[in-house]
Amino acid sequence: MGTADRYIHYVSKAWQGKHHDYRQLKYHFPPDQPWFSELSIEVDLGYQGIVKDYDCQSVSQPKKKPKGGQLTSEEKADNQTKSSTRIRVEHAIGGLKRYRYLSDRLRTHKASLYELSLLICAGLWNFILSN
Repeated sequence: MGTADRYIHYVSKAWQGKHHDYRQLKYHFPPDQPWFSELSIEVDLGYQGIVKDYDCQSVSQPKKKPKGGQLTSEEKADNQTKSSTRIRVEHAIGGLKRYRYLSDRLRTHKASLYELSLLICAGLWNFILSN
């Protein structure tokens, strides 16, 4: 989780195999708690259902293309505006990738070492941003 200033606030524990981002969010932040009740959040299309599961001040999510249809030009422009603000979080993830830890193949089988190293990379990225 990150903010518009590219600062990383939360890094989840490692999950083995393929798991959906929204499933991981619901595991780490159970919907029955008021985690985001005072926040305005921006999510991508991978978080379908967040509006009904979580209490938030506001949720900014792009419009999904209807099955067999097309988006209108207004909906496309709205999606582009939303993605231009959400790109800052993608830049924060790119800041982690500059340490080549997320982009290279990891040859350790210890999840605790992976998680600790990822937290160190996030701390270094936040340190670079603050200085």
